[in-house]
Amino acid sequence: MGVAKMDGKRRNKAMIFRLGLVALVLIAVALSFSFMQERATGASAAAPQSVQHLTRIGISTIHATAIGSGAVADPEIDNRPELGDEPGVKPAAAAAMVHPFSAPTSRGPAHRANYLIPGKEAARRGLTASSAARQSSSTFPPPEPNAPASFVVGFQAPGFHGFNGLSHVDQRTANNGNQFSLEPPDQGLCAGNGFVVETVNDVIQVYNQQGIPLTGVEDMNTFWGFVAAVDRTVTPRIFGPFVSDPKCYYDHQTQRWFVSELAQDNGTNVGATGRNFNLLAVSLTSDPTQGFAIFSYDVTDDGLNGTPNHAGCPCFGDQPLLGTDKFGVYQTTNEFGAATFNGAQIYAISKDQLIDAADGTGPLPVVVQLDASQQLLPFGGLSYSIQPATAPKGEEWENDEGGHIKNGVEYFLSALQFIDTFDNRIAVWALTNTKSLNSNAPTLTLSFDVIHSETYGQPNPANQKVGENPLGASFGEAVGQLNTNDDRMNQVVFANGVLYAGVNSLLKVNGAEHQGIAWFGVKPHFDGPTLKGRVVRQGYVAVAGEDVLFPSLGINSEGSGVIAFTLAGNDYFPSAAYTDVIEGFGLPFVHVAGAGKDPDDGFTIYVAEGGNGVGRWGDYSAAVADGDRIWMANEYIPKACSGLALPCRTSLANWGTFFSTVQPFD
Repeated sequence: MGVAKMDGKRRNKAMIFRLGLVALVLIAVALSFSFMQERATGASAAAPQSVQHLTRIGISTIHATAIGSGAVADPEIDNRPELGDEPGVKPAAAAAMVHPFSAPTSRGPAHRANYLIPGKEAARRGLTASSAARQSSSTFPPPEPNAPASFVVGFQAPGFHGFNGLSHVDQRTANNGNQFSLEPPDQGLCAGNGFVVETVNDVIQVYNQQGIPLTGVEDMNTFWGFVAAVDRTVTPRIFGPFVSDPKCYYDHQTQRWFVSELAQDNGTNVGATGRNFNLLAVSLTSDPTQGFAIFSYDVTDDGLNGTPNHAGCPCFGDQPLLGTDKFGVYQTTNEFGAATFNGAQIYAISKDQLIDAADGTGPLPVVVQLDASQQLLPFGGLSYSIQPATAPKGEEWENDEGGHIKNGVEYFLSALQFIDTFDNRIAVWALTNTKSLNSNAPTLTLSFDVIHSETYGQPNPANQKVGENPLGASFGEAVGQLNTNDDRMNQVVFANGVLYAGVNSLLKVNGAEHQGIAWFGVKPHFDGPTLKGRVVRQGYVAVAGEDVLFPSLGINSEGSGVIAFTLAGNDYFPSAAYTDVIEGFGLPFVHVAGAGKDPDDGFTIYVAEGGNGVGRWGDYSAAVADGDRIWMANEYIPKACSGLALPCRTSLANWGTFFSTVQPFD
C-alpha cells in the first residue's frame, strides 16, 4: 500500500508561493462573479406519489471472504440479456460478442447499469430529436464554452496523505473467486468517526484514517446476504443476483453508516424472483466493522408487490443515488423498461424510523415514491439523475432557514441538457415537509426551479497516454479512450447554505476541444411557498492538452474543500487528481493525488470483447468532508504491467482506486 507525503521544507516554500497566487485568484474570481444571475424560469407541480414498506433481509458485517485464484474462468463476464447489455457493451454488439477466454455457449444470460439517457443518445446517433431539439433560437442552444486553463502543479494541498484502495484484483478474487470481471468500479467512499469505508463494483472494505485495512475484502453479494455472483463449481453455472452502483455515507447527525446499491434478482439461483430492488444497509453502531441491518424495497413498478403501475414496466431503477437531510434518507433512480425510459424516481424514508427498524426497536418504515419524471417536460425532456444532497454536518440542516419554514427540506440538483448539445440551465429541487416522514401518513411536496448557469454540454470520450496494453496487444488492438458517459449531475453537497455539484462537459481550452468539468454552487431559498434558486458560485476545471472527468465536490461547512476527478490525456495515464475550493471559489491548480502508471487496458475497450475502442470508466468518483479533513477517491491505473498475470493485474482489467485526504484552506 503506497503512502504519499510531502517533505516539510518543500511544502512550506510551495505554500508561501501558493498563498500569494490564492489571494490574486480570489480577487479576480470575486470581481468576475459580482453579477447577479438572471433567472431562467421557475415552476412547481405535483408529482404522483405511492407508498410501500421496506423489507428487512437480515444482519450483515463487512468482513473478509476467501480469496480465489482469479484465473480466467467460464464464464468470465456476466452478460445476461434482460434489460439491455452488460456495462461497456453496446446493445447492437451484445448478441455477437466473442469471448476468447471462454466458450460462447458459456455466456451468462446481458444486463447493464448506468443506462444512456435516450434523448442524448438519439441525438448522438443522428436520429430524430425531440421537440426540445427544435426549440432553437439565436440564444439557445448556447455556444460551446471557452474555459480558462488550470495548471497541473507538483505540490499537494495541506495535510495530504494518499493510499491505494480497492482494485480489480480485489474484485475478481473475492468470495473465493466467485466473481465476474467487470468495469467500471463506481466509487462509493465515505468517512467519519475515525474510519474510512470504500465500496466499488463489487467489493467493500473498511480502513482507518492512515489507510490501514481494518477488515478484509468482502464481495457485495455476500454483504447483502445473497448467493455468490456466480457458482462455477456446478454445471450449468448458477448465477446470483446482479448488484451494482454502490454508494456510502456516514451521517454525523445519527453517527450511523448507510450503504446502498441496486439489485436485479434475475439469477438462476433458487428463490430468484425476477424483480428489481434498491438495497439499503444501516450500521448498528458508529463503527462500520460491526453489524449492519440490511433492507430492500421493490422498484419494478409493474403494479405488483406494492409498486405503482408505470408504462412499459417491469422496470429497472438505474444508478440509485443516496442523500439525507435531518429527517429522511433519500434515493433517486433513472427508471428503464425493456423499451422505455420513464425518467427520474425519488424515494423517501424516515431516518429515525429506519434506524429504529435496524436496531429492532420499531416497525418497518414506509417508502414514499414520487414520480418526478414529468416536471421538466416544458423545458425539453424527462427529468433524469436528480441528485439528492448530503451535508458535512448535521448543523447544515439545523441552520437551513428553508428547513425551518417548510418543516424539513431535502434539496436536489439536476442537469437540463436533453439532446446532446449545450445548455445553460440547471434545476434545483426541494422535497418539503420531510418531518412528516416520522408520522403514520407522510405528506411531501416536490417543487423545483430552473435557473441560468454557465454553459455545459455532452462530453466526448477522453484520451489517455499511450503505453503498454498487453490485453489489447493480444487482440492486435491499440490503446483506447475512456468513456465520459454524459453531462448528468454528479454528487451534491449542501454546505453553508449552498448546494455544490459538477458535471462532465465538452469545452474549449486555448481554442482546442477537451473534456472538462463545469461546477456550480446554488443558493436555494423560498419566496413564500415558491422555491427559488440562484447560482452564487460556478466555474470550470480544464487542462490544456488533457482531459478531466467525473467530478465530485467535497465541501466543508465553511465552503472549502476539493473537486476530485480523473486526469488523463496525451501526457497522462489515467490518474486521481483534485483542485482546491476556498470559501466557494475554485483555484486553478490541479494536484495529482495518485499518478497512473499505465493506460486503461480493460476488456470493455476492445472489439474482440464486444467494445468499440472506448472503455468504461468512472462512472462516478467520491469526495466527502469529515471534520477538518476532506476525503476523496477516484479510479486510476495503479501499476505498470507487461503481462496479464496476478498479482500485478487480472487478465481482463487493470483498474484500481486511489483515496486520499487533505486539510483545506479556510
